[in-house]
Amino acid sequence: MAAVHDASMARLYVLLFGLEILLAVLALISCLSAEEGELRALPRIVWVIIILLFPLLGAIVYFAAGRPVNATAKPGVWKSGGGFPEATRPRQVAPDDDPDFLRQIDHRNVDRQGHREDEDLLKRWEADLRRREDELRQRDGSDHDTPQRESGQRDLNGRNGTTHRPDDATPHDT
Repeated sequence: MAAVHDASMARLYVLLFGLEILLAVLALISCLSAEEGELRALPRIVWVIIILLFPLLGAIVYFAAGRPVNATAKPGVWKSGGGFPEATRPRQVAPDDDPDFLRQIDHRNVDRQGHREDEDLLKRWEADLRRREDELRQRDGSDHDTPQRESGQRDLNGRNGTTHRPDDATPHDT
C-alpha cells in the first residue's frame, strides 16, 4: 500500500511541477510581449529575473502586480487570439471592381450630348477617308475610267484600287 501511495504522490508532484513551469512560461511570454511602459511596479528585466529565479512565486506576483493594466490591443496592432488583422484592414478594390472608377471612365468617354468620343472619332476618320478618296479620283481622272471598288479590293495588278503615276515617287494608297 505504501508503494501505491508513493506512486500517486510522485504523479502529483510531476503534475504540480508541470503546472509551475506552464505558469512561468505564460508569465514570461506576457512580460516579454508587453510594451516597456505598460508594465507596472518594476522594469521588464527585473520581472524576467524574478520569474526565472522563483518560477511559481514570481509568476503569481507578476500576474498580480506587474501585468499591464489595460490588456486591450492598440488599433493596427495584431491582438493574440483575435484573428488576423487583414480581416479588419480596409482592402483595396481592383479598378474593374470599383464602381467609382468605372463611373469616372464612363464620364470621361461620354461628352455633353451623350455621344461617345470613339464613335465621333470613327465618323471623322471615315469622312476624312471618303474626302481623300474623292480627291484622288478627281486628281487622277479615274472617276470616269475605272469602276469604283470597295475598300481593300485589289485590281488585276495587285494594287489597292489606286493608280500610280510615273512622275510621283510614292503610290497614293488609302
